[in-house]
Amino acid sequence: MGKMILSMCSVVFGGVLNMLFVKTPVYGKLKRPIDGGRNWSDGRRIFGDNKTFAGLAGMTLGTMAAQVGMGLLLKVLGKSHLSEVYRRHENTVRYNAFAGGLFGLAYALFELPNSFAKRRFDIRPGHTTKTKGFLGKVFFVVDQVDSLFGVMAVLALLTPMSILKYFGYIALGGFIHILTNLGMIKTGIRKNL
Repeated sequence: MGKMILSMCSVVFGGVLNMLFVKTPVYGKLKRPIDGGRNWSDGRRIFGDNKTFAGLAGMTLGTMAAQVGMGLLLKVLGKSHLSEVYRRHENTVRYNAFAGGLFGLAYALFELPNSFAKRRFDIRPGHTTKTKGFLGKVFFVVDQVDSLFGVMAVLALLTPMSILKYFGYIALGGFIHILTNLGMIKTGIRKNL
């Protein structure tokens, strides 16, 4: 399990860096919804205001930076073998930038179908936990793991794994996602789960 956690650290830190980035004035100047403010044929927004090009770039660049930093730390400590990310690839800055960028981009892109579905059910952006009943529970779970399907698909392309390990990563990642979000709420970085 330690290898799994260590292999996902860059995505966790990338998410934290992105949440910090969205608090900066730079983010505000770049904030443009991916859907351009357009509605789907049902009259509802496609993704909503929370899915922005700045957030997509922030998650991609934040995870890239986190993966490079994590790679350098592991290399200095002589512990690269403890991360699945290096099972088939050498721990280099170039590889880490590539892998980290792919992890962050996949994370951001795999959130979009969930946002699209929530708009169809009139769930306002950032209000999943306020949605009552079965639908609220379903979207709470999906919110914790949607992006992980993309991140783990990237990891599986870089380092082939069994389907059981793939879903194990997603389950563990969902749990870590909840803990990370609770920590960010407690420190004021994030407003809601």
